[in-house]
Amino acid sequence: MSRKPFVKRQNQAALIEKYRMLGESETFLDCMQRVSRAAKVNRPILIIGERGTGKELVAARLHYLSPRWQQPRITINCAAFSKELLESELFGYEQGAFTGAVRAKPGRFELADQGSLFLDELANSPHALQEKLLRVLEYGEFERVGGVGTIGVDVRVIAATNQDLPTLCRRGRFKEDLLDRLSFEVITLPPLRSRIEDIPLMASNFAVRMAREMDLGSAPRFSRYAIESMMAYHWPGNVRELKNTVERAVYRSEGEVIEELELDPFASPFRPCVDPEPYPSESKTLNLRSGVADVAAVAAAPTPISSNGVSNLPDAVAALERSMIEAALQRYQFNQTKAAEDLGLSYYQLRRLIKKLGLSLGQDDEASAD
Repeated sequence: MSRKPFVKRQNQAALIEKYRMLGESETFLDCMQRVSRAAKVNRPILIIGERGTGKELVAARLHYLSPRWQQPRITINCAAFSKELLESELFGYEQGAFTGAVRAKPGRFELADQGSLFLDELANSPHALQEKLLRVLEYGEFERVGGVGTIGVDVRVIAATNQDLPTLCRRGRFKEDLLDRLSFEVITLPPLRSRIEDIPLMASNFAVRMAREMDLGSAPRFSRYAIESMMAYHWPGNVRELKNTVERAVYRSEGEVIEELELDPFASPFRPCVDPEPYPSESKTLNLRSGVADVAAVAAAPTPISSNGVSNLPDAVAALERSMIEAALQRYQFNQTKAAEDLGLSYYQLRRLIKKLGLSLGQDDEASAD
């Protein structure tokens, strides 16, 4: 056997490993099995998933597991361009097609010839462009912007979105013909909350990578509480959010064990208000023309005093927090996960409040965690 095919296999294996996704849950493994099967078939693939679930990683694996793996892999985010620019980016343009087109330029379809083109956030594309995409998928040909000659290409299209395309079709915002052509195989990526058993493995892997990047020697371990916090959290940003959380914890760590995680990096008493209270109205507090306060209105306004006699706002808020948390914990026999859900908090947020307020759980913290 010649050495050349072996070298190619090794290169392909390295590329596949580069875009490896982590997980051992049945949900995750079933999804990866579908990816491996679909990669071998020369048909369009549609990837659907929430933000941060790894749609671009799956697109890369589809390419490098396919017979086209040695050919170009081109990517474009359809949401990053205006309607006008997106067409010229995809299909190219001829010299003089518009102001500033001083020379002809090939588009992404030409650059991806014989390879794969990944169309990310495809749901944001305009109808006119969807018509042109449909023609490329059907016949493998198109015209550049401002051109008259037909260009033929052999491109495998992999599209992705975090939106419900069938619903968009019913609302007239996405072409049904294009959806039919794209959906030879639809791969729906599970959100992280649907495979929580993968979280400890992923967190450990991200921690090791971050420690290596920071030359720490060894990565810190996660405490039982930290692991439970990660597994109880909803993860709206999915794997990307988990990776950020773990890397932030490693970067801030000062010991061998990470005891707690900051799941919400924006949590702060100094966080700016998105919709601040408007200035007091002229009729009740201030005559804006004269700059003189309406004394009668101010005097008539009641002074808020809590039922326990606390008139200081921070103390009143703390008292309310304490009473609501204590009541929820009692209601659920100190099951903190259920109490947090009832209070509209994450498990981690509740734990932080319990610690901040110095609440006694009436039993060992770990035993009462859930």
